[in-house]
Amino acid sequence: MSTSTKNTPPATMTENDPRWSGVVARDPEAQFFYAVKTTGVYCRPSCAARLARPENVQFYQTQKAAEQAGFRPCKRCKPDQAPPARQLAEKIADACRLIESFETPPGLELLAQHVGLSTSHFHRLFKAATGLTPKGYAAAHRTNLMRKQLNKSDTVTSAIYEAGYNSNSRFYETSNEVLGMTPSNYRAGGDQTDIRFAVGECSLGSILVAQSGRGVCAIFLGADPNALVRELQDQFPKANLIGGDASFERLVAKVVGFIEAPALGLDLPLDVRGTAFQQRVWQALRNIPAGSTASYTDMAKIIGSPKSVRAVAQACGANALAVAIPCHRVVRSDGALSGYRWGVERKRALLEREARS
Repeated sequence: MSTSTKNTPPATMTENDPRWSGVVARDPEAQFFYAVKTTGVYCRPSCAARLARPENVQFYQTQKAAEQAGFRPCKRCKPDQAPPARQLAEKIADACRLIESFETPPGLELLAQHVGLSTSHFHRLFKAATGLTPKGYAAAHRTNLMRKQLNKSDTVTSAIYEAGYNSNSRFYETSNEVLGMTPSNYRAGGDQTDIRFAVGECSLGSILVAQSGRGVCAIFLGADPNALVRELQDQFPKANLIGGDASFERLVAKVVGFIEAPALGLDLPLDVRGTAFQQRVWQALRNIPAGSTASYTDMAKIIGSPKSVRAVAQACGANALAVAIPCHRVVRSDGALSGYRWGVERKRALLEREARS
């Protein structure tokens, strides 16, 4: 040990340790433990107990190391147990498993009782963690089951009941929103569904625009026109894909015109297909003005689900309607550009054009 280190007061050594700032800030994300020599206990950095004097603090990387040094766990922050955030995540995951195990959605009171929380507290935490209410999660789960069952069941009727719908009519009321087509057509991979498409070129490379009877259902960007067509075929393997005529190519030209000059605006009927959470994110994206950006954290707050930042990013990645649903306007909290389904350089180019327009 150097002479300067030997002569440094314990308080100063602690205050110069970068971990001390985590203790002062009670940082819940900090990955270490600290012990207090005068009390004989060790804590998480996030412990709400009165801040210890720095000369009495020692740092440990693991719970085991603190205990081997003779310290006992704090009864307030319980560092020997799972972190509160993890405990909460486990409760929400347990509730999700219970929802998925029922043929019909369990009531809110049953779910809250199952995880040991009040109904109002559980409802609020569940929505913050998943981006959906328990009822919405149950509906989304049945939707996913329905998609799977339609691909393997002998009849549409049996698939409906196996997915947990109590009657055919109840499912058919929402099937067009859920599937984007009739259940029979979805089961057949889009069979008998006409989707017109055309491929064009713009300054960002190749562009494919596709439209169903409900509206534009795909806008893809890329370097290889054939790859864009294959992507459309993968999405609708049995649909009747129809190459666009001159009138449809005018629609492609309108999209290209918007890419080249964002100030023109883009007002098209859209066939938007996704989960309830994805659609909330995509609608919020459409409200970001051209020339502006928002972070993933901002978007999570806007849709009323501030803890669903990762789910927001996943919804942006699942967007199949480039520029029409402007996921390119979402950036990291520090302003840096993150992943983009059609390439970060295209994202940069779109943002630069919008900033100039």
